[in-house]
Amino acid sequence: MYFDSRADAGAKLAAILAERYRYENCAVVALSDGAVLVGEQIAAALHCVLTMLLMEDIEVPGESVNIGGVAEDGGFTYNGMFSAGEIEEYNSEFHGYFDEKKREAFQRINRLLGDGGLMDKSMLLDRTVILVSDGLDGGAAIDVAMDFLKPIRTLRIVVATPTASIPAVDKLHMAADEIHILDVKENFMGTNHYYTDNTIPTHEETIAKINQIVLEWQ
Repeated sequence: MYFDSRADAGAKLAAILAERYRYENCAVVALSDGAVLVGEQIAAALHCVLTMLLMEDIEVPGESVNIGGVAEDGGFTYNGMFSAGEIEEYNSEFHGYFDEKKREAFQRINRLLGDGGLMDKSMLLDRTVILVSDGLDGGAAIDVAMDFLKPIRTLRIVVATPTASIPAVDKLHMAADEIHILDVKENFMGTNHYYTDNTIPTHEETIAKINQIVLEWQ
């Protein structure tokens, strides 16, 4: 399945989610800048708040794979696709490198957030949290998000994404209470491949938009 844009995909997901959650106490949490464009449609349909969890991936040198990710609260989460043995092996080889990249990632997040921060955890308390992606390959972003949500009392964790790989879906079945995926790909070609229009605002523009949405909601 291909989509005209992320807004188009978001509208399709919104139509499905509205049947169950239109009158429920929900919060939509986007997992990337592109996911905000998807999440806007869902939040509008559900008449609920939209926010974003800012995170940075930490890549393994020389490999197109992430060892894990840093969330905006400074927490680091390993990619659940790796076994404990694989993580230990990577850490043994790249320990100093990973530590430096984690520090750099958290510094970048802090610069983007400024003094005000982005995610107010109280906005998620006792709500159904709908985690939204614009495409899930390995599912590392879900690992980071689930770790971030652990100390927050939520009603349900729902994941919504237009497209995902089979390994990501397998992970979602274990991590989330409910999942909504429009198309599962056996051979995932990268998120941008499935959209005709790949126009995405800058990080700074997205954060400014989210902060304004949260301000208006409050």
